[in-house]
Order: sequence, then C-alpha cells, then structure tokens
Amino acid sequence: MSIVIQAENLTRRFGALTAVDHLNLEVAEGEIFGLVGPDGAGKTTTMRMLCGLMNPTEGRAIVVGHDVALQHDAVKDQIGYMAQRFGLYNDLTVEENMIFYSDLFGLPVQERDTLSARLLQMTRMEPFRKRPGGKLSGGMKQKLALMCTLLHKPRVLFLDEPTNGVDPVSRRDFWAILYQLVRDGLTVFVTTAYLDEAERANRVGFMHQGKLIRCDTPTALKHGLEEEVYLVKSDDLRRTQEILEQQPGVMVQPSGADLHLFVDHAVTSLEKLSAITPFEAHPVRPSLEDVFIALMRKEEVARAA
Repeated sequence: MSIVIQAENLTRRFGALTAVDHLNLEVAEGEIFGLVGPDGAGKTTTMRMLCGLMNPTEGRAIVVGHDVALQHDAVKDQIGYMAQRFGLYNDLTVEENMIFYSDLFGLPVQERDTLSARLLQMTRMEPFRKRPGGKLSGGMKQKLALMCTLLHKPRVLFLDEPTNGVDPVSRRDFWAILYQLVRDGLTVFVTTAYLDEAERANRVGFMHQGKLIRCDTPTALKHGLEEEVYLVKSDDLRRTQEILEQQPGVMVQPSGADLHLFVDHAVTSLEKLSAITPFEAHPVRPSLEDVFIALMRKEEVARAA
C-alpha cells in the first residue's frame, strides 16, 4: 500500500515557541489517521504544514508524492482541507454554497450536478438543499462543509477537529460518511480532541507539546501500556486518591465518577498499596484516554528530569 502523507522531521517555531517539534509520520493510502492531543499540542499547525498553508521551519512534508513546500499547486489539486471554521455563506442555500465552491474549483456544470447529487444523497442532505446555510444545525453545517471540500474529488482529505461542538448523533453520522468515503478510496487525516472518536481511526498519533509521543492502532496502544489499570473502590475515594498519588510506581486518574489506578508492578504492588490505605481494586481494560494521559504524564516527568 502506497504512502500518501509523509512528514520528515517536520518542525515549526514561532519565536521561542516550538509548536511542532521534529515530527515524523507516514499515512498509507485508504487509511483514516487520527491526530490527537489537547489544545496547543500542535495538531492544527501540523495539518497546516501538511496542506501547504504554512511553511515548516525545518524538515519537509510530502503529500501524494510531492514536496508540499516546493510543489504546492500539485498538492493543492489532490487534497481537500476542512478547517475548524469553514467559509460557508449563511445567506446562500445548501445548493448555492455547493455551486459557489464548484465554480471556485472550475468544475463543468454536468460534473458538478452529478457529484452534488451524489454527495447530497450520501449525507442525507437532499431535503435541505434549499435551506440557507445560516439556518442549518451544527451537524448539518459540518456536512455541508464536507460536501464543498469533496467537490473537486481530492485523493486526501484533511479535517481539523470536524466534529468539535457537534452533538453525538451528528458526530456518529459524520463518521459513517467518512467510512463510506474511505471505502471509495479516499485517505483521511483528521485531528480531534475526542478520545472516543479517535477509536474510530485505523491508526492514532498522540501529540503533546509539539511532539508525537506514540503512534499505533487503537488496539495496540491499549495493549501496549506498561502499567496495569485498576478501578478503585473505597469508602473515601478522595482521601484514597490523595494517598495513592504520593506512592512510587503509581498514577491515579479520575474517570468520570470512578478512579483509575495505574500500577507499575516492577516498582510496587496492590498488596503494598492496600497496606498503606484500604481500597478494592478491579482490573479494567484501559481506554485510549487512559493510555494518552499515562503517556502524557510520563513525557512530562521525563522532560522535568
């Protein structure tokens, strides 16, 4: 399978701030790749460099076989980019927005009409084709933005937090559309702050403070955690957390109303910990959120050392 996105020591600095720090990754054709990280991790800056919207300070990006900085026009024709705030026109209808973007791409009228009809059917937006953009729900606006991005038939689709602020049902529908597009041969590179959403990607890259700290399939990431993860039960959960956080070989992380305990058995054991403070511990399968928080904390400890 061919590689369609490649970053080689991709770096971007803004003065003294290194927003992206020597990032290396590859994305294969037909893959959904999810880049995950908190705000300020460098996700959007990475995507902008991959799309040619921002030049790297060091390194290079290669997309569909072209160096993005040197052959931007060749790359631009092969990619679709949907920013967090896509430039839809609220006073134009769904159909008129699509016509406007088709004209920008220089699509012939017949090709535009055929492709628009297919996209409207795929996204179930056909009943709303005459509705003004300003009167669409958040989920519908994202679908319209996606359709406009796909009008010129890109090979690679870049989506920057496409479902941020969108309701859960619309998020699910949006991902169903992405799966269908990938089955048709599209490659998708998506940034997201939702760890549950990242589970839907074929591979996930974790970013923290500009660095790519781990990259693998969701299953491999969850099975590759060095620590064992437990669900903690106690009569005074807050006090138990305070005590456990002071122990070596331990990380403690709230998970909703529950408390997850990460134990490095090379350093300590449940028996030693429960002798310090009484609690019950039940093994649980770590979520991607558990994995990311554990890796992020290790990275912070390593940097502090």
